[in-house]
Amino acid sequence: MRDVLDELVRRCAAGETVALGTVVATFRSAPRPPGTSMLVAPDGTVAGSVSGGCVEGAVYELARQVIADGRPVLQRYGVSDDDAFAVGLTCGGILDVYVERVNVASFPELPRLAASVRAEEPVAVATVVAHPDQARLGARMVVWPDRMAGGLGSDRVDDAVADDARGLLATGRSGSLHYGPDGQRRGEGMTVFVNSFEPPPRMLVFGAIDFAAAMARLGAFLGYRVTVCDARPVFATASRFPEADEVVVDWPHRYLAAESAGGRVDERTVVAVLTHDPKFDVPLLEVALRLRLGYVGAMGSRRTHDDRLARLRAAGVTEDELAGLASPIGLDLGARTPEETAVSIAAEIIALHWGGGGDRLANAIGPIHRHQYT
Repeated sequence: MRDVLDELVRRCAAGETVALGTVVATFRSAPRPPGTSMLVAPDGTVAGSVSGGCVEGAVYELARQVIADGRPVLQRYGVSDDDAFAVGLTCGGILDVYVERVNVASFPELPRLAASVRAEEPVAVATVVAHPDQARLGARMVVWPDRMAGGLGSDRVDDAVADDARGLLATGRSGSLHYGPDGQRRGEGMTVFVNSFEPPPRMLVFGAIDFAAAMARLGAFLGYRVTVCDARPVFATASRFPEADEVVVDWPHRYLAAESAGGRVDERTVVAVLTHDPKFDVPLLEVALRLRLGYVGAMGSRRTHDDRLARLRAAGVTEDELAGLASPIGLDLGARTPEETAVSIAAEIIALHWGGGGDRLANAIGPIHRHQYT
């Protein structure tokens, strides 16, 4: 829903009733993850996408029907359907799309949800998408780490779903949860989709050089909140890094230690050390390699890398900690320019996150996606 949230708020605030189609489950090589949404307005305007174009036409027609009759629908699209090719899902995947009618009356918590998302406050929306009692379909609850609003039909359901939704929110995942009709954890019949809106992951780029500018652009494109940090104020300026969310003048190791102490880095945070200057990168890597981060990479030649390892070992960094260092940074793409180098670094981050090998897909066999969305 994040991709259409602003449009949804605008339409509802104007008194309109729209249809919202949301991917609530995927199987095999589905093109978009759970939580992806498409909005269809009464005038036929479309915002967002649930499949990158594969089944948009079919979902559009279903959305128009839902606007007209008000009955929500949970629809599966995929190769198991006789008309799979007719709707265009030829990638071999399957996705479940829940289409509902949304307006101010049906979603009174929407303004509070939008305010939390804009403030980068963790929040999740839990919606009943399947239930033997049709009257319970579409019941909705907004869940924050410390409170909730709305309800799904009973205190038992609310308590069970809120607890599980907070677990998904803590890991930044969206997905479907299954219960008995009144929230029994070992039962079946009720499906609740939890759409998590966690703050964007952080990318910390150290070294205010031209490679950092390219990395900031690509990091922003990939959805990271990008910080560029350098101890040299003449280089660390906002005008040189317009795509960065913030530019910080500080000693890199001191800045990262303070961010960690303040709880502002986590297992999704990626660190790119582009200084290749031992007085900056060795103290910084001492800090970074001892934190639970998603990625730590350092730029430099193989000679620089060997010297860096020796200095880190002398500083007391263990072999297990050194194993978490991606150096020389990036995948072997033959990159030369700052932009090409940024692509190679981003490719390595993606490959490590999803378990990819960095090989050409044309030379590989088996599923394209090693890990499916859950």
